[in-house]
Amino acid sequence: MSLSLNAILAQAMLGLTNGAFYAILSLGLAVIFGLLNIINFAHGAMYMLGAMVALIGYSYLGTWIGFPELQAGFWWALALAPLVVGIFGMVIERTMLKRLYQLDHLYGLLLTFGIALVLQGFFLNYFSTGGTPYPATPDVLKGAVNLGFMHFPTYRLFAIIASLAVCFATWYVIERTKIGALLRAGTENPNLVQAFGVNVPLMVTLTYGFGVALAAFAGVVAAPIYSISPLMGADLIIIVFAVVVIGGMGSIMGAIVTGLSLGMIEGLTKVIYAPAANTVIFLLMVLVLLIRPAGLFGKER
Repeated sequence: MSLSLNAILAQAMLGLTNGAFYAILSLGLAVIFGLLNIINFAHGAMYMLGAMVALIGYSYLGTWIGFPELQAGFWWALALAPLVVGIFGMVIERTMLKRLYQLDHLYGLLLTFGIALVLQGFFLNYFSTGGTPYPATPDVLKGAVNLGFMHFPTYRLFAIIASLAVCFATWYVIERTKIGALLRAGTENPNLVQAFGVNVPLMVTLTYGFGVALAAFAGVVAAPIYSISPLMGADLIIIVFAVVVIGGMGSIMGAIVTGLSLGMIEGLTKVIYAPAANTVIFLLMVLVLLIRPAGLFGKER
């Protein structure tokens, strides 16, 4: 019984690692949809782009600029990759997405789906679909921590803590600060907010940039755990959309809680009945849609 309990707890912790990535990715989707009403299908590609920026900064940047010894390590990547991808996202919002705000959600979904395909196609020309290991895991995060029931990799524990810190900091800013209040008011009544001197278009652009920067942050944190591949975002985005639907479209807390919970449920399912692990999230999505179409934390219209 003790061995069985240890196996369950160990699998729950491994599931929590996946859940941390589900949470931060679905949070970015929820921020963009909740504040901009855009279904951002390019979110998985932005996650991949964050990991690619980290890999390129470490392995190729120095060679490109003529200083082979120059490498952007993990901490630099963690700071700069979300900034780079966020700026890229703001360019997309200013040049393309802003034309679609008054149209049906389907147009935004199709545009962002096209952007995702373009980004994937570009990197498929240079990187293998089999994945490239990220070689720059910090020494301080190597090894394992004894949790009593298992030796848990230090880096995975860092990934969970860092993801949770970013998730709850984002929730606090949006739900508990003046900036968050302005963001919510700007989406509900932009003309009124603009009348008070707030630059609503700039606020919208920064919001989209922040949303995709969250995806890039997740990509950098995931890089030492999973192989970096041009298709790594495509493999994950469907699950993340399921998480957002279950939690409630646009719900910030719903994205965080549901992402963490579903990651653990997925991990525990591997112990109880492994063949169902890949489908349990989608089964739960169907059940939630039948019982509560707005999602567990969403508001009924």
